[in-house]
Amino acid sequence: MAILACDKCGAKNRVDERVTVVGRRPVCGRCGARLDGEGVGASTTSTGGGGAGANAARGGGATNASSETTRPLAVTDATFAREVVEASSARPVLLDCWAAWCGPCRMIAPALEELAAESGGRYRVAKLDIDENPQTAASLGIQSIPTLFVYKNGQAVERIVGAQPKQVLAARLSAHL
Repeated sequence: MAILACDKCGAKNRVDERVTVVGRRPVCGRCGARLDGEGVGASTTSTGGGGAGANAARGGGATNASSETTRPLAVTDATFAREVVEASSARPVLLDCWAAWCGPCRMIAPALEELAAESGGRYRVAKLDIDENPQTAASLGIQSIPTLFVYKNGQAVERIVGAQPKQVLAARLSAHL
């Protein structure tokens, strides 16, 4: 196991070196950002920063607009109404309510990354950390995590409780496109 520090939020993540061998990319358990680097062990001692290559990989400058739809969007108590409820009038929003300590939440994070990358602007994937945003979590009635919602036209039209395979999440989401 290697310990990788997330360039985005600084969280330390345990990563199995074999995960990259099977063609998967590890993601941060706290914010869902990709844990990039030259191989799994490259940034094990890094606590952030990462140099110009890491900044390019995170998408700086003009690429931020396109990364909005190709990566899950972190929402907070302050941005929930705008980024999820209001945004769902234009396109469906898949909201993942998660926590950094939740194993099943970390298990579905790569599937959510893939869904976001495959969205093509047809839908948005958003993530709400329930520990950092207790007001919204309480208003949604979150009792177990992961809990996912599909929002459409300003309303939660579907609730998915528990870790589900990517295909199930895609099918439930596509029913609302």
